[in-house]
Amino acid sequence: MDQYCILGRIGEGAHGIVFKAKHVEVRPRRTRCPRITRCVHSASGRETGEIVALKKVALRRLEDGIPNQALREIKALQEIEDSQYDLKPANLLISASGQLKIADFGLARVFSPDSGRLYTHQVATRWYRAPELLYGARQYDQGVDLWAVGCIMGELLNGSPLFPGENDIEQLCCVLRILGTPSPQIWPEITELPDYNKISFKEQAPVPLEEVLPDASPQALDLLGQFLLYPPHQRIASSQALLHQYFFTAPLPAHPSELPVPQRPGGPAPKAHPGPPHVHDFHVDRPLEESLLNPELIRPFIPEG
Repeated sequence: MDQYCILGRIGEGAHGIVFKAKHVEVRPRRTRCPRITRCVHSASGRETGEIVALKKVALRRLEDGIPNQALREIKALQEIEDSQYDLKPANLLISASGQLKIADFGLARVFSPDSGRLYTHQVATRWYRAPELLYGARQYDQGVDLWAVGCIMGELLNGSPLFPGENDIEQLCCVLRILGTPSPQIWPEITELPDYNKISFKEQAPVPLEEVLPDASPQALDLLGQFLLYPPHQRIASSQALLHQYFFTAPLPAHPSELPVPQRPGGPAPKAHPGPPHVHDFHVDRPLEESLLNPELIRPFIPEG
């Protein structure tokens, strides 16, 4: 904490308070006011100026130690590549330079290579919770994140959440109203889920996504449909999703340097950091491998010869 200067309070959640802070290279001097720490810089002190978010976790009783929620969050940050995230629009932040940041790891879980490990099914925010979790799955993988990505994409296209259930049963009803009633024929593993035989729903057919999102393009609907699949292993992988035709069809994605810079209330607009040189422009009529910022991304998918 001696390396940071508290600039203000960002927000408060169920498990802590988040502060805005600046990284400095001198030790701060605490004022008599216990609510805030102010920094006094010496003439020789040099600050990096990096702005960060610091989370203060409340300890109700010292003898109880650090809350499990905070320990899980720290563990997820340490092993971020092997984590399941609490993906939802509120946890996706975009910087002034166009960088997407995933925030809030309070409900994240770290996956273990041991396939026999059991997890809680009460992960992810309900509106973005995969159907296998709603059926009580204790073993799952990155498919739950891919489902959440589909929910977020659908929400962006729809202007409102696709599945806004108020409890777990209603959440399943919201999913079934659009995707239809799941059956062992289309999702064989469903019969192995703990709550499958505890819940029964009226048979209903799926609604075509073009009727749910009539203003979305065919490419967008195709990609969305590959995210919102009942069998987790059939959902499109993130590496494949990035190469979907949706991203190479007009309107094309904007380069980070072309994104609008947010305005600060009562002050001048912040200066955006320029992104990398836009060497490979997107062109719909050119081969896919010539339309990427980094052609190496699709090298494994190009047939040899």
